[in-house]
Amino acid sequence: MPKDAAVEEFAGLVRALKARDGRSYEALGRRLSVSASTLHRYCSGATVPEEFAVVVRLALLCGADEEERRALEAAWTEADRARRRAAWPAPTPVPAVSAAPESNPEPSAPEPGPAPDPTAPDPSAPDPTALDPSAADPSAPEAPRARPRRGAPAPLLVAAAVALVVLALAAALLGHPTRTASAPAPASTAPGRTAAPLPFTWSIGPQLWEGGCGHTYLVDRVPRAVAPPPVAADSGAWAGTHGAVHGGEALVRITVQGRSPSDAVVLHALHVRVVDRAAPLPWHAYRMDNGCGGAVTPRHFAVDLDRPRPLARPVDGLDASGAKVRKIPAVSFPYKVTSSDPEELLVSARTAGCDCRWYLELEWSAGGRTGTVRITDGGKPFRTSGTRGRPAYVHDSAEGRWITDSDSGQTG
Repeated sequence: MPKDAAVEEFAGLVRALKARDGRSYEALGRRLSVSASTLHRYCSGATVPEEFAVVVRLALLCGADEEERRALEAAWTEADRARRRAAWPAPTPVPAVSAAPESNPEPSAPEPGPAPDPTAPDPSAPDPTALDPSAADPSAPEAPRARPRRGAPAPLLVAAAVALVVLALAAALLGHPTRTASAPAPASTAPGRTAAPLPFTWSIGPQLWEGGCGHTYLVDRVPRAVAPPPVAADSGAWAGTHGAVHGGEALVRITVQGRSPSDAVVLHALHVRVVDRAAPLPWHAYRMDNGCGGAVTPRHFAVDLDRPRPLARPVDGLDASGAKVRKIPAVSFPYKVTSSDPEELLVSARTAGCDCRWYLELEWSAGGRTGTVRITDGGKPFRTSGTRGRPAYVHDSAEGRWITDSDSGQTG
């Protein structure tokens, strides 16, 4: 199958940057926190990074200028659209179905019977002479007939509507006093923003896999209703479609970059806040293992969500993409970031005994200002649930179906 033109254009730009930088796939991938094989797939057009933050970091590491960065962003945007179209084709349109008759149709009017004789008196009608004495006198003038009243005149309706609006406004003002200029209403801010502009930008990758190839999701579906595992770059769309929850572990990458090349922003601490704990989900566990390249586990922060007060603890990383396994020493806070020196924080949050909802808080300071940024999954807490005792499945690519661990020969 030929590659999409947009994907090929983006891959060509990545190859040019990598060639100009001169570093090997292993060395450059280590700086990007991806494996050597993943970086090779970017350069060959086999896959497209799901997050633009990876592309930004690549441009910075390879010394791209502003014009090259804009071209790279435009190419990545088109390539990402092509990737999504290929991964999730448009659904087949469903033929239009004629509207069914209403379940409660209006009762049909009864068929008219034979016309009554106009000369015959109505036995149920009262005696007109008993109601109107003038009816007994044929010479008396006929009284005008009153028209049926169909409603109040339009001016009265308008006046009533105006009165209702005035009363509603009065009730609103009495029930909810207006704010004075000395106490303005707090303005809502987007994730990653405070009332004043932040001196840095941040982005997250909430659907990461260990080593770029292994992860477990909990899905409330039987195996035949679950699609085959996607490539790591399409994991977000796959998880959203299936309503999947991270099983056992969630990896969250936070990319922080200053706005100024000279004025550094200091990152002081990363806090974990658990907002809800429940019993682990009784769903099936689906493992995404589909073969890995060289494994790069960058230094990261380990979080044990089962503890009463979880902490983000710095942990050494490992680089197994070369001939020898190399340890990447852990680095604790504080960090400094500028526009030319961003930082990536990888958080590994694990649980065995709860369905946990949680978020992060990042403390910072710059130029006499201090603040805290709340890190969430698109405005809602991250979610991780234990998988102990849950039915676990892996995908058999040869047969095209999900099979149990015992059938595949795996354990755990």
